[in-house]
Amino acid sequence: MAVTHSEAARNAMANAVVDLLDGGDGAGSLVFLTSGDATVCTITLEDPAFGDSSSGTATMSQGSGKTSDGATAGTIAKAKFQDSDGTAHIFCAVGTSGSDINIPGGLTLANNDTVSIASLTYSAPA
Repeated sequence: MAVTHSEAARNAMANAVVDLLDGGDGAGSLVFLTSGDATVCTITLEDPAFGDSSSGTATMSQGSGKTSDGATAGTIAKAKFQDSDGTAHIFCAVGTSGSDINIPGGLTLANNDTVSIASLTYSAPA
């Protein structure tokens, strides 16, 4: 039998992970990176970054909408979520579809391009 978790356990896991992004004195961030770890662009999150989990899934707080700073030219391959002190807590792949984070408009950005997020969730494993 595979290991599974109750809904209460999944909610606790999801909340524990996303609450790490609220560490430090300010809001955390979502940093988009090249395959060589160069920063392409950064989106500042709300503080708190996510709402309380329901059914094991926490939804990103939207606030005034989420748009990155002006990009440095590059091709996005991955991302990390970090707290305001710069400590990374969540790492994920980025693609145009079927990835952890999907950017359907393309992954190659020119200088001063921006990335906007309409919605984002974090789900704890079942």
